[in-house]
Amino acid sequence: MKFKKAVGAGVLSVGLVAGLAGFAGATSGTIGTTGPDSNNQISSENKSKVDINNDNDLNLKNKNEQKASSGKVEAEDNTTAGNAGSGNAANNNSLSASVAVTNSMPSGGSGSGSGSNTASISNTGPDSNNQVTYETSSKVEVNNDNDVHIYNTNEQSAKTGSAEVSHNTTGGSATSGNATNTNSASFTLTIAN
Repeated sequence: MKFKKAVGAGVLSVGLVAGLAGFAGATSGTIGTTGPDSNNQISSENKSKVDINNDNDLNLKNKNEQKASSGKVEAEDNTTAGNAGSGNAANNNSLSASVAVTNSMPSGGSGSGSGSNTASISNTGPDSNNQVTYETSSKVEVNNDNDVHIYNTNEQSAKTGSAEVSHNTTGGSATSGNATNTNSASFTLTIAN
């Protein structure tokens, strides 16, 4: 803020309150009872600049490797063979990921000034030069760079054992279990700028 005073130029009050993104102050000035050929100036300059850079890098990685095998079942070379069973082979995998990123503007992010400027000129001499200048500028720059990468790799293998009934006088039953693979993945990403 600049005030220039020549012959008889007076300034009553000056107030300036600077916020994060804007000026909320008021400027007032008075020029009165000046001599001839005087040069009187009231100048007020308010500048506001906000520069916000948000760089969000989200990397989600999941790697799952599973193997399951049931045993081998054999009933052979018996006079009387009973029942033979092999257990089940199962794989189960579950993944849930939730990511939330919020980039908000600070208070007063518009950058606009809300102050009022007043000035008065009176009783100036002849051929005097009296000037009142108020300048208010506001600049807001917001750069959001959001990079999201999701990697999900699932490898599963399930094998049931073999079941054999052979070379028996009386053969029973042979059962091999089931082979099961289950995989579930859920990703939820929320980005608010």
